Parts: sequence; structure tokens; C-alpha cells
Amino acid sequence: MIHRIYDVEIVGAEHVPATGPVIVAANHISFIDGPLLSILGPRPVHSLTKVEMFHGPVGAFLHATGQIPVSRHLTDLAAVRISLEVLRAGGVLGVYPEATRGPGDLSRFRRGAAYFAMVTGAPVVPLIYLGTRPAGTPISAIPRPGTRMAMTFGPAVQVPARPWPRRSADVAELTDRIRNAMLETLRSAQDATGLSLPGPAPDGEVEE
Repeated sequence: MIHRIYDVEIVGAEHVPATGPVIVAANHISFIDGPLLSILGPRPVHSLTKVEMFHGPVGAFLHATGQIPVSRHLTDLAAVRISLEVLRAGGVLGVYPEATRGPGDLSRFRRGAAYFAMVTGAPVVPLIYLGTRPAGTPISAIPRPGTRMAMTFGPAVQVPARPWPRRSADVAELTDRIRNAMLETLRSAQDATGLSLPGPAPDGEVEE
């Protein structure tokens, strides 16, 4: 159904290991980013999703597909526990390090992906979305039918598991490695597809 509505190109899916724990770290520009990963990703994925999305009919879909509710305004220990359970069971965890929809340029970047990787030894696979929100549109905008968009997976960042204690400096160093890998994937995705990021939302709009 998605392919009938949109012209979606999936690049680099072979970078996602076929088995074992994996963290997919993605930029975030559109409301449809999460559903695209859940529906078109090479493996079933459990993504950290803001808890507000679990209300109403969308919430039923999120629960049914195994997404993980998370509060973005505090350290959500329940979400951390569930995420670690997913990885320790050999599953795929989806993380949006920007923590909110926006320009998708990775200028804002949190440390969650690095922490989960250090605890479990799961590789981190970058994912870049392009075209999922038209330039100059609000962050809630949905692309028109027929819109061309791309999901580009980059080479995995390999991370050996580190026992406690995990120093803040080590988490910060790994966070920089993951961000740099995502920026490289962004550059290659733009070159390969000719698509661009949407830029900031009009009037400085931000996601609540």
C-alpha cells in the first residue's frame, strides 16, 4: 500500500544484520518516518516513540506493532528497560537521536543510541530519511501521493559491549562516532538521490 501511494526508494538495507541485536539510529523530519521504518524496514523494529502518540487510533497501531512509549521530558526507566530487553532478545531497536521532528540535519543529538550500544554490544546502523516532508511545510505535514522519498541505511558502527561503569566521556565519544556516521550517510544519500532535507519548519515551529 505504501509503495502504491509514494515512490519510496530503499537504499543500503543490506547494512542491517539479518540476525542479532541491532540499533537503527535515524534522523527525524516527518510524522511518517516511524511508520515507514515499521512497514518497510528489512526487519521488524521496536522504535522509541513519544508517549503522546499512544492515544487514539494511532496508539492501537503502535501497540500492535510493538513500539515503545517514551517520555521525552525525563529519564524514562521503563522505556530503557524495555529497549534493553528488545536488544538482549536479539531484536531491532529504533532510536531517533534528535528526539523530535525538525530539519533532520542532526544538529541536535542525544546519547541514547550510544548508551544502548555500550550496554548490549549491538551495532548501530544509521538511517537517513529524505523527502518524507516537503521543504517549507509544517512538521505535521504529510507528503502528497506520488512524492518521491528515500530511506538510506549506512554502514554499521560496531560497538563492543562495555561493563559498568560506563564513563560519561566514553558515551560522549561514541555519540560523536554515531553522529558522524549518520552525517556521512546523509551526505551520500543526498548525492545519490538528489533529494534534500526540508529545512526548518515555517516560523520556527517546533514539535511539542
